[in-house]
Amino acid sequence: MPVMERLAAMRRRFEALPPIVVDVVLAVVCFLATVTGPVKFSHHPGWLTMGLAAVTAVPLVWRRRAPVLVTALVAVGTLGLTVTRAIQAIPMPYGQVVATYTVAAVAPPIWRWTVLGVTAALTVLSVLVLFEQRPSTLALAGLPFVVAYALGVSTRARRNRIAMLEERSRRLTESAAATAVRERERIAREIHDIVAHSVSLMVVQAEAGLVQAGDPDRAADKFETISGTGREALAQLDRALGVLRANGDEGTRQPQPGLADLPALVERARQAGVAGELTEDGHPRPIPADLAAAVYRVTQEAVTNAIRHAHARHLWVCLSWRPAALAITVDDDGRGPTAAPPAGGHGLIGMRERVDAFGGALTTGARPGGAGFRVAAVLPLNGDGRG
Repeated sequence: MPVMERLAAMRRRFEALPPIVVDVVLAVVCFLATVTGPVKFSHHPGWLTMGLAAVTAVPLVWRRRAPVLVTALVAVGTLGLTVTRAIQAIPMPYGQVVATYTVAAVAPPIWRWTVLGVTAALTVLSVLVLFEQRPSTLALAGLPFVVAYALGVSTRARRNRIAMLEERSRRLTESAAATAVRERERIAREIHDIVAHSVSLMVVQAEAGLVQAGDPDRAADKFETISGTGREALAQLDRALGVLRANGDEGTRQPQPGLADLPALVERARQAGVAGELTEDGHPRPIPADLAAAVYRVTQEAVTNAIRHAHARHLWVCLSWRPAALAITVDDDGRGPTAAPPAGGHGLIGMRERVDAFGGALTTGARPGGAGFRVAAVLPLNGDGRG
């Protein structure tokens, strides 16, 4: 196994250990390294040396919880060893090095710089003043702290990078879930619009066919219309559900109905016994396919309600092209608002969701100037309107 892979494996095993175990081991190692290093003990009692060495090591057990306080305690112990000459040499500050690494890795910036400055001052005091060493020795004494601080900063950066990636992954997961919910809602609206419209037409035509059973030719026409409506519904369902089989490939999706399909929609209403009229004013211009599909579905739901709930005899569909918006109005001469579907009905909810998705406005209510019901939607044409 290559050396780098071995080091990586060792690092993973080390990181898998409980933090308290790691800290206790570090404290023991630092204590033993301090009292068993290649130095000579002074004439001071052994308990003084052991006590000060313990102060430089034992606090490391709590280094993650209170890094600055632990660093201060370890610094006191290290300074005590230096000032009292409990060890007749410049003591290797093992605990102070570990504490410096910890502060660099977890403490706020102000404390990191404070600890770095205090550590530098203590190092200068120990080397140049108390032990009267050459300036070249100062570089060697300060090197462990520089390395420890750099490793701590690197650990902090790595931890922040991992946290950033985890947060990004969480946001992507939430976004994917929200997208899936929106897609399910879109498909539910599509299926509702297709099924409700087609079944309503088929029911009306079937009832008319039964009434006209004495006229075989007219009855046959009605049942032929039912058959055609059913085939068209199946084709539209296949288009709506095709997205579930497309594996995200937009190129495999069949086009959704749009403005060009509105005349056929009005014609199907006529075949169901409701005289329909489609008018258009203003200056037509190309619009995005998803906006055209929304216009079609809103109109389809309004026509369905006119047939299914209002039992209208006539309906009027008007497209009005404005400078920055497209207005759709569907009027009927049916029973008016009392015949409208309940407020919690999927049809009105679906229409409002479609219009809201493009930043438009939907109003429903009594038809002005006469009996019947009106559905009016205004959809902006400046982009997709969805901010």
